[in-house]
Amino acid sequence: MKVIDRILSCLLILGGVGHTVGCIQFYKNEPMTLLWSLCTSLFIFLFGAISLVRAGRPGDTTLAWLCLAAGIGWIAASLRFAVLVGNFFDFRPLVFGLVTLGLCAICIRTLILKR
Repeated sequence: MKVIDRILSCLLILGGVGHTVGCIQFYKNEPMTLLWSLCTSLFIFLFGAISLVRAGRPGDTTLAWLCLAAGIGWIAASLRFAVLVGNFFDFRPLVFGLVTLGLCAICIRTLILKR
């Protein structure tokens, strides 16, 4: 399970790299929008890093709660993005949503097993 956890965390970080590159290319002439988009990239990197730390500490419920909260927030943001682009099957929110659902499931598993 640790391997899957780490793979999903690394996929999230790679998604953050793709998000950053895409934002820089797409919003290069809109500095305000670029700033907010890069803040989203920062969130993705931090969420991925915390998830990697949690993968190495499978019994840490505090980290599991933090990652679960971040995951729920990121799923909400991905769903909102899908609504804005008018396509729930767009590659970007779909991939981020599936990876994050996997990470949330592992967090919930950790929280349930510790009880």
